[in-house]
Amino acid sequence: MDFLIIILIILGGLAIIGVVIYNSLIQLRNRCENAWAQVDVQLRRRYDLIPNLVETVKGYARHEREVFERVTEARTRAINAATIAEQGQAENQLTSALKTLFAVVENYPELKANQNFLLLQEELAGTESKIAFARQFYNDTVMKYNIRLQVFPARLIAQWFGFKPKEYFEIEEVAAREPVKVSF
Repeated sequence: MDFLIIILIILGGLAIIGVVIYNSLIQLRNRCENAWAQVDVQLRRRYDLIPNLVETVKGYARHEREVFERVTEARTRAINAATIAEQGQAENQLTSALKTLFAVVENYPELKANQNFLLLQEELAGTESKIAFARQFYNDTVMKYNIRLQVFPARLIAQWFGFKPKEYFEIEEVAAREPVKVSF
């Protein structure tokens, strides 16, 4: 009889531990999804700013049609990305296209002084910072979730209930690796 009570206590303890682990996995998975939603909000904000920026530049640089088309195509590809990996690739292309657009702007001093352009450029820069922060937060949350999936005994619970690792949102930051240009 005492043996049966001990077995029931052990089984009850294991069940409680299993429930706690399962709930923590659910909580971490939901945090990952919420963090991705925050990245998505900032990316959408960026996508909404780009047409205004392009239209402003078009007014000054009408013969730069290829640049505008690249930016528009890259924006469309980024909006339609289905997976996090596709999103990263699309963001790389969009960033490259925007760099080309800003290089074109350098040839038009009157555009660089245009108040509307300056406001759009400032807002885009702020959005880029928010994207970087949201991406970092998302990747940190994914790391915590993925680690939790790999440690014992959570690994057993995760396998039993079909929890899958999440992808990191990685984009190339070529500009961060290049030397900083300073001109006076």
